[in-house]
Amino acid sequence: MYRKLIKKLANRKANGFTLIEVAVASGLLIIAMVPILRALTTATANATIIEQRTQSLTLAQTKLNEIKARSIYSYASNFNETDSVLNGSYICGVTDTPQTAYLRNIEISVGFDQNANATLDTDEVEITITTALAKRW
Repeated sequence: MYRKLIKKLANRKANGFTLIEVAVASGLLIIAMVPILRALTTATANATIIEQRTQSLTLAQTKLNEIKARSIYSYASNFNETDSVLNGSYICGVTDTPQTAYLRNIEISVGFDQNANATLDTDEVEITITTALAKRW
C-alpha cells in the first residue's frame, strides 16, 4: 500500500507555472491596463471641466443677482465690467446694452483663467448668461 502511494507521488508532475506562462500573463495584463488607465485619465479631465463649468455657472448667477439688486435703486448706473476677479482664478465680464429707457440687456461671461493672465480670453469663457433687465419703478 505504501509502495503504490510512493509510486503515484513519484510519477506526479509539478503543478506550477512556467516562466513562459508568467511572461504571457504579464504581457496580457499590461496590454489590458493601457486602455483602463487612458479611460481614467479622460474621466479625470472631464470631471475637472465639469467642476469648472459648474463653478462658473454659480458665479455668473451670483453676479446676475447682484446686478438685479443694484438695479432696483440705481437703474441708470452702467453695469459694464471687464476682467473682474470673482473667486480665485475665475474672471467675469459684464456687458450692459441699453435697449430703451426702461429695458437693457445684460450679458455675463464667466470662465476659469487657465493661462493666469488676469484677463478672460474667448477660449476661457465657460458660461455666458444673457438676460433682459427692466426698470422696476
